[in-house]
Amino acid sequence: MSRASRGDAERPARLSVRKTYKLFIGGAFPRSESGRAYAVSSTKGDFLANASRASRKDARDAVAAARKAFPGWSGATPYNRGQILYRVAEMLEGRRAQFAAELDGVPSKKAGELVDAAVDRLVWYAGWSDKIGAVRGAANPVAGPYFNLSSPEPTGVVAVIAPDEPLLGLVSVIAPAIVTGNTCVVVASERAPLPSITLAEVLATSDLPGGVVNILTGFTGELAPWLASHMDVNAIDLTGVTDPDLARRCEGDAAENLKRVLRPKPSDWSEEPDLTRMTAFLETKTVWHPIGV
Repeated sequence: MSRASRGDAERPARLSVRKTYKLFIGGAFPRSESGRAYAVSSTKGDFLANASRASRKDARDAVAAARKAFPGWSGATPYNRGQILYRVAEMLEGRRAQFAAELDGVPSKKAGELVDAAVDRLVWYAGWSDKIGAVRGAANPVAGPYFNLSSPEPTGVVAVIAPDEPLLGLVSVIAPAIVTGNTCVVVASERAPLPSITLAEVLATSDLPGGVVNILTGFTGELAPWLASHMDVNAIDLTGVTDPDLARRCEGDAAENLKRVLRPKPSDWSEEPDLTRMTAFLETKTVWHPIGV
C-alpha cells in the first residue's frame, strides 16, 4: 500500500454539518423566541434538518416588520420593484442546483424544471410591475365637468399561508403580492419548509428591503388563526390551508377588521399565471378633479 493510500485509510470520515433553519423576519434570521424547532424528514422518513417552530410572538414580530417596510416599498416606483424581482430571479437561478436538491422526493430532472419554472414565474411578475396600473386603472366617463381617474394601490400587509408545493407554489403566492407594493408575512409549507428558507437567503441578498417578505416556519394550524385575527394585517391568502374547518375559522377571524380574503382552492402551479393574484390585494383609489381648474 502506498503512503498516500495509507493516509487516506487513516483519515477519519467527515461528519456532515446539520443545519438548523431559522426564521426570516425584517431581513434577519432569528431563531424562534420560544426556542422551539421541529424535525423535517424526507419522503422516505430520513432526517433532513431542524426547522424553527414559529410562535405567536414571532408572528407579531413579522407583522410589525412588514408594517414598517410598507411605506418605503409601496412608495417605490413600480419599475424599481420589477428590477428587484428580476434580481431575485437571477439569484435563484444561480443557486439552481441547491434548490433542486432541496425538492425532496422529486426526480432530479423534474426538480430542475420546477426551479426553472419558479425563475420564469418571477420574471413574468417582474414584467408586470409597471404595467398593472395601466391595465387596472381607468379614466371614467362622468356626466359633469370633472375628470374621474381610478388607479390601483396596494392593500398593505398580506398574510400568506403558502401551499405544499415548496418552491414554484411559494414563488407563485409571494411574487404577485409584493410586485404591486404590498408587504407580506408568509407561513411556509409545514411539510417541506427547507426551500422557503433557502429562498429567504436569496431575498436577503437581492436588494429587497428588509421586512418586505417575512417567512415563518412552523405549524399552519398554530400560526394561521393568529395572523387571520391580527388587526394590523390587511389581507390574508389561505391558499395553503387544506383543513376546511381551519379555513372557515380563519375567514371568520379575518372579518373582524374586514380583511381581504383569498380562499383556498386546488391549484395547478405549472399552469400559466394570470392577473388574479395581483389584483386580489389591490385597492382602487378614485380621484375627482374639476375641468378647467
